[in-house]
Amino acid sequence: MTKEHTKNIADHSAKELNKFSLILHNDDINTFDHVIASLEEVCLYTREQAEQCALITHYKGRYDIKSGAYPALQPYKNGLTARNLTVTIE
Repeated sequence: MTKEHTKNIADHSAKELNKFSLILHNDDINTFDHVIASLEEVCLYTREQAEQCALITHYKGRYDIKSGAYPALQPYKNGLTARNLTVTIE
C-alpha cells in the first residue's frame, strides 16, 4: 500500500465516524419554552438558534440539531434526555 492510499483509508474512516446525527423529536409534552431553554443550556445555542430548532422540530416532527462523531454527540443526548426531551443518535 502506498502512503497516499493509507491516508485515503484513514480519511474515509474519519468521515464514517462523523456521520452521526443528534435528532430532536417532537412531542406533545414539553413546552416551546422548555425545549428552547434546554437547547440553550445543553447545546449552547443562542436563543434564535434554539427557537429555530424548536419550530422546525414542531412542524417536521424531527430535526437534526447536531452532527458529528457518536462519542461527541452522547453528552448532548444525555443532557437533553435528562430534561425529558426525546432525542436519538442516528
